[in-house]
Amino acid sequence: MTPPQAVARPARGALQRAFSRAAGSAITPGNRVDLLIDGPATYAAMYAQIDSAKRRIHLENYIIHDDACGREFADHLIERSRAGVVVRVLYDWVGSFGTSRRFWHRLREAGIDVRAFGRIRLTDPLLIFARDHRKVLVVDGARAVTGGLCIGDEWLGDPAKSRLPWRDTAVALEGPAACELDSSFCRAWTFNGGRVPDDRLELDEPPAAAGDTEVRVVATEPGRERGYRTIDLLLGVSATKIWVTEAYLSAPQRMYQAFKDAARDGADVRLLLPGSSDLRAVRNLSRVGYRGLLRAGVRIWEWNGPMLHAKTMVADGRWVRIGSSNLNPSSLLANWEIDMFVYGETLARRMEHQFLSDLAQSSEVLLRARRIPSVMGRPVYPALARQAPTEAAHSRHSRSFRERRVRAIVLLGSVVQGARAAIFGPLALILLVAAVLFALFPKPMAWASSLLAGASGAALLVRAVGHRDRS
Repeated sequence: MTPPQAVARPARGALQRAFSRAAGSAITPGNRVDLLIDGPATYAAMYAQIDSAKRRIHLENYIIHDDACGREFADHLIERSRAGVVVRVLYDWVGSFGTSRRFWHRLREAGIDVRAFGRIRLTDPLLIFARDHRKVLVVDGARAVTGGLCIGDEWLGDPAKSRLPWRDTAVALEGPAACELDSSFCRAWTFNGGRVPDDRLELDEPPAAAGDTEVRVVATEPGRERGYRTIDLLLGVSATKIWVTEAYLSAPQRMYQAFKDAARDGADVRLLLPGSSDLRAVRNLSRVGYRGLLRAGVRIWEWNGPMLHAKTMVADGRWVRIGSSNLNPSSLLANWEIDMFVYGETLARRMEHQFLSDLAQSSEVLLRARRIPSVMGRPVYPALARQAPTEAAHSRHSRSFRERRVRAIVLLGSVVQGARAAIFGPLALILLVAAVLFALFPKPMAWASSLLAGASGAALLVRAVGHRDRS
């Protein structure tokens, strides 16, 4: 008989090897990881790290607003740059499109190297669809903050206007894993034409161990699906508990199936998602994807507070995932993203405590049987209902114009991407309208189709040549 120890060690080694292959990175021990809840705590940790910088600061974020929060970040960065610290800032051109040129000019005047990710360019016109959605700060290659927060007033709230902070999650990290985050920044930086940072001149010795937490940094790039594959593997190996907080759930069918299979296998699968819209009809349409999950045993809650923007997962009381990736095709397949997978019971317990606290401020979505179970022999789907939260809801939150706009965009995106059963109707309508237009106006429609096909073909040809040159 084979001793149990002889079986356990290869099994654990095989699991780590599978995660390493999926993630494209090895696990890094010796780190300290602190959980950060919402903007005020996260920004305070980021300011503290920036102010303590001695050699180098790397800031990469999808959105940096030119508002009070963004200007305060600029003040901290400018102060360190004038003190001789090398500062590089990488922002996404689409995400930060509304930020004024004056804001970036002020940073550059202070000696900060600022670059925009993914500007439209003729050499790679389809790059517009692959965004830098990361949110990461790395200081001196030894300390870092990463998670779901962009830089803007929404994450701070405004008590004077009854606006609460957006609900979000991040982590402050100290230790060798910060080097992995720094390397991911450098790759995105050089991809956008920046010069390769010289670690020998800008950094001291590699960071020493700062704790006992194991961290795996997963840097996703377009087409590589690193985060998707790692999350998929985590869902497959989790045995008892999978608790997910997600801002924009419109996952590929394979991930929905993984949630269902885990629930049917006896795992406690819970999803915390943004609250519903005030528009009843649109709200119900956006919930079409819920029914299959609920019937499989997945439990779903909707957040009753301000915008829910966190992207986290805690599994089996020891696995934690925190990052920038949303569970939707753009994040999982097309964007540049950063996720941290942490193995540690201490952080997992804190995540579970926060998750339960959030559920107390949320409404559970339930299936209610219809009074008429069938019509003409065809079953009628159960209705969706929301159960009141177990505790008093948040203080009343007054949404800003920007937040209302973002929520509308998110809702429309969830309708298009998440409610898969509702896609066929609009698609059928588009095809029928196109058929009618071709019948009524054959020549203009033929010219329009020819121009569209020519533009698409030219864009693909330029992209193919560009990739060949890079290869």
